[in-house]
Amino acid sequence: MTARPVKHSLTLHGHRTSVSLEDPFWRAFREIAAERGQPVNTLAEEIDEGRAPDVGLASAIRVFVLARYRGQGASQTASRPL
Repeated sequence: MTARPVKHSLTLHGHRTSVSLEDPFWRAFREIAAERGQPVNTLAEEIDEGRAPDVGLASAIRVFVLARYRGQGASQTASRPL
């Protein structure tokens, strides 16, 4: 896979930030948010609040998506080991 990360803007707690993820992760992230009936920004806020201080938001989102599709549930955070 040679997909480059794509930067998108998100709003977390009223502040704009940008996150770079590969397109398959963006698609999966949007699908999970839709399944949960919530906006992508709200899901990103939840992940942001649950991540360890030394873990970047993009990494936390990737781990969240991976955990969800590995069947570990959408509450998995980047601070927990795989």
